[in-house]
Amino acid sequence: MDIIKDLKWRGAINQTTDEAALQKLVDSKSIGLYCGVDPTGDSLHIGHLIPFMVLKRFQQAGHHPVIIIGGGTGAIGDPSGKKSERKLQTMDQVKHNEECLTKQMVKLFGTENFTIVNNRDWLGNLSLLDFLRDYGKLFNVNTMLNKEIVASRLEVGISFTEFTYQILQSIDFLHLYKEEDVQLQVGGADQWGNITSGIDLIHKVCGPKADVHALTIPLMLKADGTKFGKTAGGAVWLDPKKTSPYEFYQFWINQDDRDVVKYLKYFTFLSHEEIDELAEKVKTEPWKREAQRRLAEEVTKFVHGEKGLADAQRITKALFSGEVGSLSADEIASSMKNMPGADVPAEKQPLVEWLVDTTGFEPSRRQARQDISNGAIRINGEKVTDTGAVIDPAAHFDGRFVVVRRGKKHYFLARVQK
Repeated sequence: MDIIKDLKWRGAINQTTDEAALQKLVDSKSIGLYCGVDPTGDSLHIGHLIPFMVLKRFQQAGHHPVIIIGGGTGAIGDPSGKKSERKLQTMDQVKHNEECLTKQMVKLFGTENFTIVNNRDWLGNLSLLDFLRDYGKLFNVNTMLNKEIVASRLEVGISFTEFTYQILQSIDFLHLYKEEDVQLQVGGADQWGNITSGIDLIHKVCGPKADVHALTIPLMLKADGTKFGKTAGGAVWLDPKKTSPYEFYQFWINQDDRDVVKYLKYFTFLSHEEIDELAEKVKTEPWKREAQRRLAEEVTKFVHGEKGLADAQRITKALFSGEVGSLSADEIASSMKNMPGADVPAEKQPLVEWLVDTTGFEPSRRQARQDISNGAIRINGEKVTDTGAVIDPAAHFDGRFVVVRRGKKHYFLARVQK
């Protein structure tokens, strides 16, 4: 597979230092390449997937990805994309986050032909004098000030700590070049300045003939111009405890027709031919949303595995059909947390009263009785047609929830208070 040609087709290349030279390099041998992530949190989100999808494609093409978990740089804080100083974390927080991110990386990349390192192992051994003598002398302050990452912060101010971040990242590239034979660094478009600083450092230390390269990825925007990966509920996390596989699956299946082909190219490993076929169906049969379904299946399976995908599909089917009785209380909690709802007492009540006075789901008792008589009301997946029925909120879902459905689309989640 021609990895560079494939990446261009997928719209995954923003800039390279020398595309022809990089093409020649990857054609001639299996190379080492890297991307880093700082442990600023205990989970990756889908925005982090953007550069790592590129590394995964290189891995599948026979190259060797190296991931830096930035225990050293994470203790400092990357100014990229930030309008103000990052809040420094405690070292205990950093170490906990390192462990969590390492587990997620192993899940994505496996253990074959893949290396995880922590830059605290080498940055943590640098004394201040070594840092200033061995590296500080090789960086021109004027050049550093002109890097977009720093220049964008000069008006509001930037600490010396964050100002030195690009030097630390450059040391990372130099270390991996010398110790792991890494010749390519991959990053987002905003990392261009940091990556090229690393290339400059390698050329100064190892000589101008050192064959090292940079590849950055375009900023990913949705068709409406907003940043990819953000939702009304916040970030979409890879940790299933933060974003359940069902919620993850729903994020992808609800993508706009204008974006879905771009995401199929970028976030799946489907062939060019398969994606072209799906793109045609977006044009000719958009109502079937086959491209969105395939996108959701492929990305959910990649991140959460076959079981995560199966669980997401099972919950989706249950909610679509209204047969929610088979779901667990935890599945109800994760899949319905953003639906309309109310807190209700655990005591039994006449259903009509409960629907009107307790929950406010129905506007009047007359309307409630009419909807019940017509078979429009389902409680916990079961149709109720008896207007004299009594509801026991503690009878299902471990006594935590009552799921009400009117018609095919109107769901309501009653949270039982004990």
